[in-house]
Amino acid sequence: MVDDAESVLRNASRSLARLLDTDPDAHAVLEHLDQRAPVDTSSVDGLVRWKRHEFLRIAARDLLRIDAFEPVAAALAMMAADVLDAAVGLTHGGEGLAVIGMGKLGGRELNYASDVDVMLVSDSERDPALVERSARAAIDIARRCFRVDMNLRPEGRNGALVRTLPSYEAYWERWAEPWEFQALLKARAVGGDGSVGAAFDRAAATHLWTRPFTAESIRAVRAMKARAESDVARRGLSDRELKLGSGGIRDVEFAVQLLQLVHGGADEELRTPTTLTALAELADAGYVGRHDADQLSAAYRYLRTVEHRLQLDDEQQVHAIPASELEQDHLARVLGYTGTVDASAAQRFLRDLRSHQRTVRAIHERLWFRPLLEAFAHDGDRILTEEAAAARLTAFGFSDVERTRLAVRELTRGLTRSSRLMQQLLPLLLDWLSASPDPDLGLLGLRNLASGPQRSMELATAFRESPEVAQRLCRLLGTSRMLGQLLRRNPDMLESLGDPNEMRLRSRDELVEGTRAAVGWRPDPEERWPALKRFTDREGLRIAAHDVLDLIDVSDVGGALTNLAEATIEAAVSALEPTLPFAVIALGRLGSGELSYASDLDILFVYDGSTPADFAAAERIATTLLRDVGGHRPHIYDLDADLRPEGKDGPLARTLDGFRTYYEHYAEPWERLAMVRARAVAGDRDLARRFFKVLDPFVWRDELSDSDRREIRRVKARIENERIPANEDAQYHLKLGRGSLSDIEFATQLLQLEHQVRGTGTIGALDALLAAGALDADDHEVLVDAYRFCERTRNRWFLVNSAPGDTLPPQLEELERLAISLGTTAQQLRDDYRRVTRRSRRVFERLFYGRDQ
Repeated sequence: MVDDAESVLRNASRSLARLLDTDPDAHAVLEHLDQRAPVDTSSVDGLVRWKRHEFLRIAARDLLRIDAFEPVAAALAMMAADVLDAAVGLTHGGEGLAVIGMGKLGGRELNYASDVDVMLVSDSERDPALVERSARAAIDIARRCFRVDMNLRPEGRNGALVRTLPSYEAYWERWAEPWEFQALLKARAVGGDGSVGAAFDRAAATHLWTRPFTAESIRAVRAMKARAESDVARRGLSDRELKLGSGGIRDVEFAVQLLQLVHGGADEELRTPTTLTALAELADAGYVGRHDADQLSAAYRYLRTVEHRLQLDDEQQVHAIPASELEQDHLARVLGYTGTVDASAAQRFLRDLRSHQRTVRAIHERLWFRPLLEAFAHDGDRILTEEAAAARLTAFGFSDVERTRLAVRELTRGLTRSSRLMQQLLPLLLDWLSASPDPDLGLLGLRNLASGPQRSMELATAFRESPEVAQRLCRLLGTSRMLGQLLRRNPDMLESLGDPNEMRLRSRDELVEGTRAAVGWRPDPEERWPALKRFTDREGLRIAAHDVLDLIDVSDVGGALTNLAEATIEAAVSALEPTLPFAVIALGRLGSGELSYASDLDILFVYDGSTPADFAAAERIATTLLRDVGGHRPHIYDLDADLRPEGKDGPLARTLDGFRTYYEHYAEPWERLAMVRARAVAGDRDLARRFFKVLDPFVWRDELSDSDRREIRRVKARIENERIPANEDAQYHLKLGRGSLSDIEFATQLLQLEHQVRGTGTIGALDALLAAGALDADDHEVLVDAYRFCERTRNRWFLVNSAPGDTLPPQLEELERLAISLGTTAQQLRDDYRRVTRRSRRVFERLFYGRDQ
């Protein structure tokens, strides 16, 4: 037996061969492989020697196939725990300080070359300085035996080495990230003061299992794993990585841990730190199919055994299969493979390895993406209680359990008849929906789109042609009820979600052609406006889809919405066939070319005529436009002509002379500011050019007087004090809040007048002011950042809310949906608002009010 043990050890491990050559007592260990020697706690050197001998004994039993993977991994973990316990005893007396095992140590599944992940907890009654000195000494001793890693402690390397239990609890309650709770799955006391360790175990379990594991937490876990896989792929190791590669060890561990986190709050039997034990419990409880669990268990044992053989070679942290055929052949023979006539040992090994990896990846994806489908599959031998089903749905972001169950049942039954591929895609659809802001809404939208055999077939066909259509559709449906309704009314647009040419945004000229075609061939005016509404809905859907899918930035959104609005007005004016020169002048957001989804279209009407009949004709055109484009049959845009001379009391349309007289004698200073953004958008272009010859001397005349500035500032102050509705939160107002859109627009326009700098749009004007030396680079950056942030957030909230909204939503659930759509968290969204608007407000007050900070 001794000779056999020595032979296999020398063949498998250079480090153990060196131990046998240099340590005379090592051979005695091989004579008593069944006897675990007592831990030597007499001295540090004695402890180090004991660890080497116990490591040798475990490896010999492993290589001689006396022990299978589980007892080997458990023995390694027990050995590490004993070393840590002894180290504390040698330096601290074992009282008041406990060692908490994490990772594979905590899971009783240690590798031969694992880092030993630990955290330290102390009795709050002990002297902190004394405890930390003892702890450092204990870790130094342990590091003579292992690589000890303390980075899983709160705040990582920057955190305190030792914390009291109340300190840990405060951290978990306020600061811990989802991955840190995932790490607590493995946490258990392994050494030191038993009562302190037991108290830690109880507190950690309480915080882990009573804390809701939300859809956002699941997204964080998935994102962390995706980053790790991307890193492996970037290093070109995907095919050889046992741990992080596709079908590797992490695929098993993360799938098991995710299901534990989702279901462990309601099912105490799942709360085990050991992967294979947890997998068995998941199978017993019905969360994982028995066959899948058996295959995963076999593959996990195999992969971990290969990993053990790699690491035994020289006790290094190796997770990748060697690249050379010679090294692969040696590894295969250590694993027990031999060559045959048909294949070498290495080839046989790699064939088995790839088979296990494919199996793991396939099952991993089913577990990673199909928990909801399995919950409602009714496969006979598994019955979930309503409470367990609700917990699973809530954890994955679906809160309406009954509606979700019915929707899944209907989708599965209806779509399977249409396409076998749809049945295979359904788990992915549910996963994509669960990553959207409102999974319930998305699933309902998918169900509505698939209602009826014909639509079901159309949807299945679109998905069969392009899985990208399915993924994008889930994101759109789970973001906005309005977009779901538009898609239901325009199902033919589904296929365009995966076609770059069909998906592209149309140019202004193309939109004009499209709007004119929509109304041009319909002689009945009652048919024109519904047709125009259908066209604007379709193109608006295209713009919103680009926005939600993050294919364009906020400036592109504003430009695209402006182009569509201009084309609509131009088509409407053309359809009315004016009998005299008539032009539409855009102001406000339309004039600046940066419309938002919630924007009114601020406009002026100018005509060329001198008789009462001309005036009547112009008023008729203007009234018809306001009624038919901005009315309710159907409603296309909100047209606002209140910025015209004399406001609501003035005529809708004026002649050039009428505008000239008003601007020369009656206009207020604030109107000069408003006219900075004036721009012709429809109608007679020659008339528009003549209009600007009248307007420009009023806007771009001499610099503002002090009285003009005071009046403009008074108007702005009045807006701040009076325009925010009582039911809206001024603290987080995206349009009128301090440092938000209104501040930036007023400051920009005032600077334009003061420095005679023209520019299109707020950002374009800020760029022009920077180029002219009228604005320094730091102020420019602050204002542009704040404008982009507020505008993007306001636009996205319109889509998520499916209604206008100018403030960050006060309800947490709504704020979280908005944040998810923007790729952030609720708290971060509020923090970002405060940060950008606080900086913007300081710049605004200095530039607009002349206040030095």
